[in-house]
Amino acid sequence: MKNKTITRKITQGMYVLTTIGGGCIVDSVSQISAGENPLIAVSVMKENYTNQLLSKNSRFILSVLGLDVDFEIIKVFGMNSMRDINKFELIKTNDIDGISVVNDSLGYMECEIIDSIENDTHTLFIGKLIEADVFLDEEAMSYNYYQKHKDELIKIDTENKKTAWICNVCGYIYYGDVLPDDFVCPKCFVSSDNFTKQEIKK
Repeated sequence: MKNKTITRKITQGMYVLTTIGGGCIVDSVSQISAGENPLIAVSVMKENYTNQLLSKNSRFILSVLGLDVDFEIIKVFGMNSMRDINKFELIKTNDIDGISVVNDSLGYMECEIIDSIENDTHTLFIGKLIEADVFLDEEAMSYNYYQKHKDELIKIDTENKKTAWICNVCGYIYYGDVLPDDFVCPKCFVSSDNFTKQEIKK
């Protein structure tokens, strides 16, 4: 495979996916049908705690992130696990039918899960849209925009001016001048070619 970063050209947004008990950042979201209650599909990594929660719950909410979103939201929901911290104590949310919606978002989509499809690394959850609202009619953040600007938007504090290698999939940070070729992300298990180098200057 020559350069699979071409997949970033696929038009994708940035969302906070929440369900009862947790939530995470997702980008693989698609509307797959039309009508009064269109179907919305979202892909969630199997190793993610939110995936486990979705298998036990019947509904999820997608909060749509805009270009001016507070990047603390992406850091909290995308680079941490509910196994370790309560994300909802760190980010302002409101409850819709018992599920948290991010206040600093363009709007939300509440879906009832009607099906799921398993593959080797992710589960595709398919939900029927049952409620939605628009808070701000502004441009949504794309996954491509996030990839281009994350180094300047996500501030990483390190000691001793170390070099950081950031996982493009889950945000895990490896510190060291050299990232071993055989390194595997301990959080999402992708290979070293999915990491981006960032020099830390303090």
